[in-house]
Parts: sequence; C-alpha cells; structure tokens
Amino acid sequence: MTVLGIDIGGSGIKGAPVDVTTGTLTEERYRVETPQPSNVDRVVAAVAEVAKRFGESDRIGITYPGVVLDGVTKTAANVHKSWRDAPAADLLAAAVGCPVTVLNDADAAGVAEMRFGAGRDRRGVVIMLTFGTGIGSAVFVDGRLVPNTELGHLELHGHEAERRASDRAREVHDLSWSDWARRVEAYLRHLEDLFWPDLMIIGGGVSKRSEKFLPRIDIRTRVVPAELQNNAGIVGAALIASGEVHQ
Repeated sequence: MTVLGIDIGGSGIKGAPVDVTTGTLTEERYRVETPQPSNVDRVVAAVAEVAKRFGESDRIGITYPGVVLDGVTKTAANVHKSWRDAPAADLLAAAVGCPVTVLNDADAAGVAEMRFGAGRDRRGVVIMLTFGTGIGSAVFVDGRLVPNTELGHLELHGHEAERRASDRAREVHDLSWSDWARRVEAYLRHLEDLFWPDLMIIGGGVSKRSEKFLPRIDIRTRVVPAELQNNAGIVGAALIASGEVHQ
C-alpha cells in the first residue's frame, strides 16, 4: 500500500511517500510555497500538485495548522478565514482522487515522534511543540494523544504565545537566538506550571538548528529536539492515514 503524507504549513506545503513500518520517507520530499492568500481553493490545488508529483496513492494523510474535527477544519489562525468550517477531507479527497485523513499538524508530528522519535516508549505526560509560522502543540498521556490542544494560543505577557515565541516572531522582530531562547523559555515555564510534563519535544523547522537555542533554555522539564525534525508531520500524517496509529 502506498501512503503519502502531506504537511500544510503557513509558508510551505511538503509531502512524500512514507514507509509506515519504519517512519522513513521512501522518496525525496517535494515542497511548494503556500499560496497567498491561503484560501481553501488555492491550498487544495497546491496539495493536489504535491500529491500528483508521486503518482497514484492508496491513502493520503494531510496535516492542517489548526483544529480539525471529523475532517472539518474549525479554526484558521495562520491561514485564510475561508478554512473555518470547511469540509476539508471531502474537498481534498476529491482533488487528489483517493481517501484522505486530515488532522492537526502538531498532532501528526507528535504521533510520529512518539512512534519513531524522541518520545518512543515514553510514559507520563509528553508535550510536542512545533515552532514555525505559529506554535503547534500535541499532548500525550501514557502514549495517548489529546487532540487539538492549540497551546500556542495561550496568553503570555499579554499576547498570544505564538506572537512572541514562534519562529516567525524571531524573524519578524529580528531576534538573536539568545533573545528568542528567553522568550521560548518563558513560554515553556508557563506550560510546565499548567501540565507538569515529563518531557517536551521541540519540532518544526527550528529543530534542525536546536544547538543555537536549546542549550540556553533552563527549565525543570527535560527538553529535546524532535528526531524526525521537519519531516515529523509528513510521517505522522501517513501513519494516521494508514491505520497504523489511531487518533
């Protein structure tokens, strides 16, 4: 069975076929820019372009940067407002020509890390955080996902956390890695006080540069970079679509 994972992000849409028994990409991933404005029609067309690159698939898992309930996208914090209450699974299945599963992007990344990466075999409370255009979150309790947590929207110093501590905030405000690390540390401390996690996993595009900021963060919880780095969303989406892992 050929299973494709596609990760819709605020700046790019990327995908690849996945070996769901090993968590590895079987072909080099293909990426296109996220259309602007990122309305439903344009993003669906971009996803179809990525899918077409790899020929026919049996199933496709697709991530979305927001809340997804029963294939319907409910929020649109970092994409066009037309995504609110959009029947995403139906629209995307029609565009790619095969069954699709749509889920929150950070949930997908967390599923991959819990199966193949830094969260493998971990019990207790594990929080996966993806730093990119916003901040995505996935919370696991003894390996079970609590879906659609959206912890990037918690208030931090009078602002949504992702407005201060996302990777986009680092770029927009031209922050040094040291200055950005202080903002991330304040955010992580806030999560610690709310959840008392056993492990935090840092994913998203910045995970491949973790040496620039993670050593500067000092909190009581162990914090580690995602082992699958920015491919975690692709892998997790494919795992869910294949039925290897259940939400």
